[in-house]
Amino acid sequence: MRNIKLIIFDLDGTLVDAYAAIGSSFNYVMRELRLKPQSLTTIRRLVGWGDINLLKPFLRQGDLEQALSLYRNHHKYSLLKHSHLYPFARSLLRRLKKKGIKLAIASNRPSEFSHILLKHLGIGILFDYVLCADQSRYGKPHPQMLNKIVKRFGFKKSQALYVGDMVIDAQAGRRARINTVIVTSGSSSKLEIKKEKPFKIISAISRLRELF
Repeated sequence: MRNIKLIIFDLDGTLVDAYAAIGSSFNYVMRELRLKPQSLTTIRRLVGWGDINLLKPFLRQGDLEQALSLYRNHHKYSLLKHSHLYPFARSLLRRLKKKGIKLAIASNRPSEFSHILLKHLGIGILFDYVLCADQSRYGKPHPQMLNKIVKRFGFKKSQALYVGDMVIDAQAGRRARINTVIVTSGSSSKLEIKKEKPFKIISAISRLRELF
């Protein structure tokens, strides 16, 4: 992996554990709209597709606009209370940065919440570029976001690595023709991930340093 000049990271489930924050905001919406709350296990399985796709399956027709407003207003504060970095994520990022590797984020989260997380957790300064689904025509698993990031830096795809936690991350990486490492700390099971045949599967983000 000595040729790698750019590493693109997913956020939720890869670097950050914000599942409790997401679950808190999700069930706040359910209570406000007098709908059935869901278990964190159920909610966790749907994380990664963006907040619209997270909420929509559980809403009545016509509830989406109000639900999104409730969710997003609550989530600004829930993130500050219930999110944290995975162990050794910060030291890994600092080590990669020290090696001169460019670091970027590709997240299906709306930009506002991605930046809240990055600032709150004190890692925003380590990233050279952050791209979210609301800044792109297509979110993951479409390869557009990854392609756009690589193009921005002017590197060859062979010089880039993508790190995520979900089946959609493996699919996005494959479609972009970028080597992809999947961490099993997120929303997809190891069996689901194996079916996508990513470049590497690791059990924790801290294991990424072994590749360098």
